[in-house]
Amino acid sequence: MIRGRSIIAIAKKEVFHIVRDPFTLALALGMPVIMVLFFGFAIEFNMERIKLAVYMGDKTQNSWELERSFSSSGYFISKPVWSPAHAIQSLDEGEAHAALIIPPTFSRDLRPFAENSVQILIDGSDNSSAGSIVGYLGGIQRKINENNFGVFTPPVDIKTRFLFNPELNSRWFVVPGLAAAIIAILSILLTALTVAREWENGSMELLLATPVRPIEIILGKLLPYSIMGVVAVLFVFLMSQLVFEVPFRGNFFVYMVSCLIFLSTYLAQGLLISVVTRKQQLSMQLAMLSGLLPTILLSGFIFPIEHMPKFFYYATMILPARWFIKISRELFLQGSLFSQILPTFLIQCGLFILMIFLATKKFKKDVEP
Repeated sequence: MIRGRSIIAIAKKEVFHIVRDPFTLALALGMPVIMVLFFGFAIEFNMERIKLAVYMGDKTQNSWELERSFSSSGYFISKPVWSPAHAIQSLDEGEAHAALIIPPTFSRDLRPFAENSVQILIDGSDNSSAGSIVGYLGGIQRKINENNFGVFTPPVDIKTRFLFNPELNSRWFVVPGLAAAIIAILSILLTALTVAREWENGSMELLLATPVRPIEIILGKLLPYSIMGVVAVLFVFLMSQLVFEVPFRGNFFVYMVSCLIFLSTYLAQGLLISVVTRKQQLSMQLAMLSGLLPTILLSGFIFPIEHMPKFFYYATMILPARWFIKISRELFLQGSLFSQILPTFLIQCGLFILMIFLATKKFKKDVEP
């Protein structure tokens, strides 16, 4: 049977450690806010001010209208070049991301229902930039055909509307996931370093010699860090609302409960690492390896999980960050009800129980070798 008094006693002891260690306190409360502010402004998926080299083989009003369609879109900054070879040279030397080649016969061939084309050269060495430029071209091409020349009238008028994020604001997409990634990394580090320090100082052995049970030690150590993590989450939430103006359309109570489970899962993972390694340096390396890389690369924070190879797609199912980022984005942008996120929520709870079980089991081995 789990004794609440023992858990509270362990938690009080841990609070004294935290108060005496300003570095841990600053790491837990200050770093999430600083990192969300820093990366929230730095990470931008929408490309603007794309340098466009423009060669006008046909210097007519139609050609100028075509060039103006690109420059007035707000995405491109045009720069004249004197020949197609000069345009390619601009791409080679990094002076342009793309080049627009207007042939000398452009105006002559411009008549209804006749094929007419201009060429766009894109620097493919930067895959993400090239993809963004291609995405912009579709809208600009439609605008050119409809407004400038009236050459092509689509038989079906397709109107596109983006739900939940109508302006495709990348910060609305990044900040909810970024908060999850940063909190996950810091949570692992907090417990991994703190407990490992106790092992190196010898105080952990004294603690294990007491009648306190392993599960009570685990829960007692998780309690203060979980509260600190929740406070850090509140700070980050306020930053998302006040600084980045990310809308929150879901249930705040459900969000905070999910945060608490998510935090506790990674805190337990840090404890497990610390118990296994018992060295601060090794704990930090393993915490970064198991927390930083999977959370950034495999959680869906940046790369869509659905497009990953099958092996990695299924491997991501054991990552708590994958499920919490999904919950966070659904609550922030879609305003999902609890019943809609229930399957994801239950998976997150299952991972939390699994991590607590593993950490407790390893602690038990240490008490009774």
